[in-house]
Amino acid sequence: MDRQEDDAQADAAAEVLSAGLLLTPARPANAFEETVQRLLQSIRLGLIGPGERLPPERELAGMLEVSRDTLREAIASLAEAGWVVARRGRYGGTFVSDELPSPSPVVAGADPDPRGTAARLEDTLALRAVIEVGTARRAAESELSALDRERLWQAYEECRTAPGEQYRMADSRLHLLIAEVVGAPSVIPLVADVRMRVNELLDGIPLLAPNITHSDEQHRAIVDAILRGSPDEAAAAMAEHIEGTEALLRGFYA
Repeated sequence: MDRQEDDAQADAAAEVLSAGLLLTPARPANAFEETVQRLLQSIRLGLIGPGERLPPERELAGMLEVSRDTLREAIASLAEAGWVVARRGRYGGTFVSDELPSPSPVVAGADPDPRGTAARLEDTLALRAVIEVGTARRAAESELSALDRERLWQAYEECRTAPGEQYRMADSRLHLLIAEVVGAPSVIPLVADVRMRVNELLDGIPLLAPNITHSDEQHRAIVDAILRGSPDEAAAAMAEHIEGTEALLRGFYA
């Protein structure tokens, strides 16, 4: 392998998750709404971080398969809400805001839905268990490239060393990467959706240091099992990890 190939692999390894992972075509009937959704998911799940630039307008419109007018309307709406900012000049473009708007936590007892927060909680947790345990198992069954193996370990390390205010974003990136290495594109938006729902619930409770330490240990067990190609262990480790989050959320919301 020559020096250029080495450099290319190093650059690829540095990009744990592509910014375009969730920037998939929007359906024409709801092009504006789905464009906003995909951009917000990419920002809130950390695929495009604070201060980072969105892809150029022409490229982004092509990725989403929407008109540039629709894209501009979506970006203008996100700018008005404080999620992105436009910068002019040679190095200008649309950038994710350095400080993102504070999330709106889900408060127990404040849900107008007659099923209540508890029912919504149980629905989210059941969906997560079905999707993410199966995803971990499938990832461990997959033939992973050397690059994917490096990316998984890097994502774990980034999560383990993330400061408190960035932890949930790094956590989401790790879980999304596990879905990506499965190689089934339809799985990724399902995991993204469930991560958004779980994060909304987590935003309503404090970030507890002992829980973060425990989650880091469980993340390592999950990644180790996937890298060893041990499906049963990967599924069991993910199930244990999810059960810990379930217990915490039920304690605050149930």
